[in-house]
Amino acid sequence: MPDLKLYNTNGGVTEVAPRLADAEADVQSIVEANMEKLLGVRFLASEYRTGPVHGGRIDSLGLDENGTPVIVEYKRGTDAGVINQGLFYLSWLMDHRAEFEHLVRDRLGVTAASQVLWSGPRLICIAGDFTRYDVHAVREHRRSIALVRYRLFGSDLLGLETVASVSGGTQVARRARRQPVAQAAEADVQGGAIRELAGAVDEVLLGFGDGVKRVERKTYRAYQRLRNFACLCPPQRSKLLVYLKVDPKDVDLVPGFTRDVSGLGHHGTGDLEVQLRTLRDVERAQDLFRVSYAAA
Repeated sequence: MPDLKLYNTNGGVTEVAPRLADAEADVQSIVEANMEKLLGVRFLASEYRTGPVHGGRIDSLGLDENGTPVIVEYKRGTDAGVINQGLFYLSWLMDHRAEFEHLVRDRLGVTAASQVLWSGPRLICIAGDFTRYDVHAVREHRRSIALVRYRLFGSDLLGLETVASVSGGTQVARRARRQPVAQAAEADVQGGAIRELAGAVDEVLLGFGDGVKRVERKTYRAYQRLRNFACLCPPQRSKLLVYLKVDPKDVDLVPGFTRDVSGLGHHGTGDLEVQLRTLRDVERAQDLFRVSYAAA
């Protein structure tokens, strides 16, 4: 993003210079007010106190679209301590699961609290910049960590760039033998073909980058960058359904292949449904997969 140049073309061409926020709290307030749209995270609490023994305050607490706890830490510029600080709070969170679930119950209800997924709580660090040592450090930790660089442009534009994203559970997920989607596929009449199809989808989506995390829920499998960009549902006899974060209005919908499901109930997240029956369909869908990944 430091190399990104933004121009106002109204009445000529004028460069809109990037800048940092005047204070860390300015970035925090923008993100917290729009957390679900920016990060795919439902906001729970700001400046959450971790108690007298621990002696800290978590900048933001949230729950992502798959039910995973999320800690967000902010820094106005570059701060070498942001990752360690966030990891400190992640450790506290794992030791205080009941307290977090109580918070979720108060803010989002009993159902959301009963579905909290503890297999890989996430840390998102949003700062003016990061060093190469920061990027190296997150790759050494077995935690789900994302480093996000921000810039403000003019008085009303915000830019976010994912500098590094590491999934603590990715390798385990790739080695897993029996996942909910795979189990459902095995039970299908055409289990062998469906397993091959699901494997092809898995390979394509995980292949977009090392930071892609695969999250298993009972009713779908999510592929996540900063936000979900694809959700794979168990097969319906002879096809797989994948839901993407792509606006159906931007797609030439093809009956039997793509469908607008905005406003319709379904498992997973995303308004564009892609129906996959053959490996050729997976190839046809790759551009749509890539568009959704780029926007996540």
